[in-house]
Amino acid sequence: MGIRYANCGQWVLRMPELLSGRKRAMYEKIFEIVQSVDDFVWGWWMIILLLGTHLFMTVRTGFIQRKSITKGIPLSVSKEDDADGEVSQFGALTTALASTIGTGNIIGVGTAITLGGPGAVLWCWLTGVFGIATKYAESLIAVKYRVKTADGRMQGGAMYALERGLNMKWLGMIFAVFAGFASFGIGCATQVNAIAEVCNENLGIEPWIVGVIIAVLTAFVIFGGIKSIANVCEKLVPFMAIFYVVGCLIILGINYDYIIPAIKTICRLAFTPGAAAGGLVGTGIRYAMQYGVARGLFSNESGMGSAPIAAAAAKTKNPVRQALVSSTGTFWDTVVVCLMTGLVLVTTIMKNPAINADQIADGGELTTLAFGQIPFFGPFILVVGIISFAYSTILGWAYYGERCVEYFAGRKGLIPYRVLYVAVSLIAPVLALDLVWKIADILNALMAIPNLIAVLLLSPVIARETKKYINNLDAVDHTPVPVVKTGVGKGEDR
Repeated sequence: MGIRYANCGQWVLRMPELLSGRKRAMYEKIFEIVQSVDDFVWGWWMIILLLGTHLFMTVRTGFIQRKSITKGIPLSVSKEDDADGEVSQFGALTTALASTIGTGNIIGVGTAITLGGPGAVLWCWLTGVFGIATKYAESLIAVKYRVKTADGRMQGGAMYALERGLNMKWLGMIFAVFAGFASFGIGCATQVNAIAEVCNENLGIEPWIVGVIIAVLTAFVIFGGIKSIANVCEKLVPFMAIFYVVGCLIILGINYDYIIPAIKTICRLAFTPGAAAGGLVGTGIRYAMQYGVARGLFSNESGMGSAPIAAAAAKTKNPVRQALVSSTGTFWDTVVVCLMTGLVLVTTIMKNPAINADQIADGGELTTLAFGQIPFFGPFILVVGIISFAYSTILGWAYYGERCVEYFAGRKGLIPYRVLYVAVSLIAPVLALDLVWKIADILNALMAIPNLIAVLLLSPVIARETKKYINNLDAVDHTPVPVVKTGVGKGEDR
């Protein structure tokens, strides 16, 4: 038995094939335009902006990565029932991890290796290391500038940081609109499509059945709000991560004699062109960096402004405390999971001469071959990994979308949003998502711009708060949290 690759957007109904003549030409023209916009917004300037912010915030926070690992990880499992907030720090973290640990951790790393060579793994890892600082920064301001609704719900994120910290409500509105619409694509439709394809190809389940099941499960969870989503994520995220990591460790145990050679190959081909065993080819620093950095950025979402929305709901004594917890998400997502995936793939190719990396078309095929080394259970681990990773992303992005919709439309927009979100999950398995993927990519980039503006302009505040609390994490921030009547902007203070 072998798992077939979930292509995440190439499903049964290909839109151009359903059209003819002038309509087909129009669709192809629209797709071409959207593709050009996507190529532009995710060009080198965006990679430089994101990576530059990672480096700048690393320096500005005094290399906060050290504290993130030594203090953030223990804090993530601590309880603060007496602190202000809706969910535990762990609940907020797992909700954020639910959206960031996805199929990109499984398939995306393989794609980076096929396009940029094994050296891309090192650049992906380095992006994660430095991205910890940006995740810390954006989470800190999300908590510092959060508000509370009249019914006791915490609201926060880039939109509130822009409004309350920089008096740029208009830019906060733009962020919220982009993020709200992005949730339907990258957070819902593409993920359901991936689940449907892997279930159909490996389990023989019809796509429409998968759509119905996902829609019912999603509705059951998201209509319960952040507490319901967090409760599910607290159980699902650790399970799926441990399950996948155990699978990776088994493969690395099988390939143990190639681990050191693989690390040397990754480091060497990250900077210089060359060849290695199994058809592995390093194309030089340009492409290794381009695809590795891009994969790292997409994987951990540091700088996108999505995860801080969940961080703002956490029970925490001060902003720095939760920021440290949230920053561990990037550590787990990229520094650990993506690195392990990269080592699994490279060692597999080097160990098995029959696998020629030069002839592998995509990352999905490469990942499938790697997990096929585990007798009987390898394909099962990969199937469960893809399904659980994708479904957790659906839940995480549902919450992000809700908070953004409430910001620009008020509470009256929540029920319509949830209904539409469930409807999208119902029909996604039978849609061609080529265009949806591209539009979602564009919206993600457009989200990042206002969020990075908030992070960079509020960096003095981030540095000051860090200095104030980093060595006294038990200190309580007594700054009053504004209470608003609605989720729209500042609303009316009570």
